[in-house]
Amino acid sequence: MTDAALTVRLNAQDNVVVARRAIGERTTLDAEKVTTTAKIPAGHKIATSRIANGEPVRKYDQIIGFASADILPGDHVHVHNCLMGEFDRDYAIGSRAKPVKMVPEAERDTFQGFVRKNGKVGTRNYIGVLSSVNCSASVCRFLQQNFPKEVLARYPNVDGIVALTHSTGCGMADRGEGFAALQRTLWGYARHPNFAGILMIGLGCEVNQIDFLLEAYQIERGPFFQTMTMQDTGGTRKTVERATAIITGMLPHANEFGRQKVSASELTVALQCGGSDAYSGITANPALGYATDLLVAQGGTGILAETPEIYGAEHLLTQRAVSEEVGRKLIERIRWWEEYTSSNGGEMNNNPSPGNKAGGLTTILEKS
Repeated sequence: MTDAALTVRLNAQDNVVVARRAIGERTTLDAEKVTTTAKIPAGHKIATSRIANGEPVRKYDQIIGFASADILPGDHVHVHNCLMGEFDRDYAIGSRAKPVKMVPEAERDTFQGFVRKNGKVGTRNYIGVLSSVNCSASVCRFLQQNFPKEVLARYPNVDGIVALTHSTGCGMADRGEGFAALQRTLWGYARHPNFAGILMIGLGCEVNQIDFLLEAYQIERGPFFQTMTMQDTGGTRKTVERATAIITGMLPHANEFGRQKVSASELTVALQCGGSDAYSGITANPALGYATDLLVAQGGTGILAETPEIYGAEHLLTQRAVSEEVGRKLIERIRWWEEYTSSNGGEMNNNPSPGNKAGGLTTILEKS
């Protein structure tokens, strides 16, 4: 393999390059005019110039950390000599914003979706079983098991019965961030267009009372949004029997929904990055970003998740914000994360996991 194929330089202004594969010690990289001083794992960084203690380490022509010792050309750059550090960001809201060239409605792509009565469109057709508390989680899973493929084969338009459980709902305060996040998540599932029907099951005495949730989010019970508690029904066995009958009654209704051709503007795609390594930022993530741009041009929606993982790079997004309001909202979210991590005894740089670091990511700045 030629030395040019051993590394990738992401920007001419960078003082590091990325190893495409594992590189041995004392390997000369002619294109960079350096010789490695140590073994370099795949995805890790190699210094291409001297970086004095305290000076910034640059990748993508962005600051990803600061040298914690003098770094020589050819050195392996990682947690042993590169640390997190603060620096001024130029938020310049909207300075690099580009108008989206929207595809005319008549020319937009389509997909086969499930159109709900409220006009929302799903990509799947499930019946959901939600637990209000961990105590009813097993019952929810038993119900899912009660509807194997042989049973569902009679309802070809139904994609499945999905049990959505969690490990909380009691032994907690009935207010505050954790409680609000739980209720907001359950509400999100309850109104999700991928569900033709919902059955919510509680224990009965939990902090996260079903009635309080329905009142807080103005959710109305009906034939296709039903609730029950194990204590009122008479225990686990009777709850499973009663719930099985309820879902059996929902299945013919759910099967009435068939796929229809709908505009791509009805699509909402959430982005999630998992198991990041040094290749994520130069392979999958840019591809997903490009795909999201294509979707938005079709009138669709992309959701940016894991906002703490843009820390240190948020200014690159605010510069492309379409309005002052959007830019400020993003900055406020970053400030919230700073306060949240600090109040819980953490710091933003706790984010890179051991797996992230093994894959070549050194700081949250680089991961962002």
